[in-house]
Amino acid sequence: MTTRAVVRGVGHYLPDRVVENAEFEATIDTSDAWIRSRSGIERRHFAAEGQTTSEMATRAARAALDDAGMGPDDIDAIILATSTADLTFPSAATMVQANLGMTHGFAFDIQAVCAGFVFALANANALILSGQAERVLIIGAETFSRLMDWTDRSTCVLFGDGAGALVLEKATGTGANTDRGILSTDLHSDGRHRAALYVDGGVSTGKTGHLRMEGKEVFRHAVEKLADTAHRALARAGLSNEDVDWMVPHQANLRIIRSTAQKMGLPLEKVILTVQDHGNTSAASIPLALSVGKQRGQIREGHLLATEAIGGGLAWGSVILRW
Repeated sequence: MTTRAVVRGVGHYLPDRVVENAEFEATIDTSDAWIRSRSGIERRHFAAEGQTTSEMATRAARAALDDAGMGPDDIDAIILATSTADLTFPSAATMVQANLGMTHGFAFDIQAVCAGFVFALANANALILSGQAERVLIIGAETFSRLMDWTDRSTCVLFGDGAGALVLEKATGTGANTDRGILSTDLHSDGRHRAALYVDGGVSTGKTGHLRMEGKEVFRHAVEKLADTAHRALARAGLSNEDVDWMVPHQANLRIIRSTAQKMGLPLEKVILTVQDHGNTSAASIPLALSVGKQRGQIREGHLLATEAIGGGLAWGSVILRW
């Protein structure tokens, strides 16, 4: 027998404001057709004035807890993946902990930009396998609209806000790759590529800054690295591409998603797609896709999922799990 971290619940939250591509036409040199052709994005959600990452994260967390049939008292730890925490400190995770009325356990943020949720899943899995926690609430939440340079048409049309959450619980498995739960993880980073995707602000500059991206460079790294990390994680679990029921990728760009699926030998029909409706929500994109995929009736118990993401750092990785 072996310990597994099994998904018990999933949920998400999206801000009320929906921004269609056409809304950008009044302020920058772009068009709905241009945005769709280069990214596959049709619309995205923006947080309301004063709405924070921790607030959205709390809403997603409550939805996941409801789906799991659990309450805050059942949770041992909270891990919040975000690059847009409300404050420099304390962590947004502790704010969620307070919002939920959870006065026990521990909570912390993890920062790996768009790969944040994959890194958070891997850390939650390790906490459960090591006996540090039995139930972990993992959240991805972002307000990337606050980092945009609204004069840069190459970036400001790509990102959106939102939050998704997942409840993992300790369970007993056979040790075979037919078990439910997380079967393998694969994480990487390479700080030499910092200039490809970064924010030109922080404590060293005294300002929040704006997101800067070398689009072609990020695209090249994504296509090269995403399928590779998924292959590594599948091999680690003794599985292959043919075993995958759903690829649940970071929802950054439809062209990247298509290229990754092609490299993995998967038809687009086996990919959970939300990028058209959410844009790139960074660390929130995978849990949002998981929640929406379950709501649609696509993801069902027993399905094998391959998740992978790449973000600033560069940081990238994948998690293989059976739902």
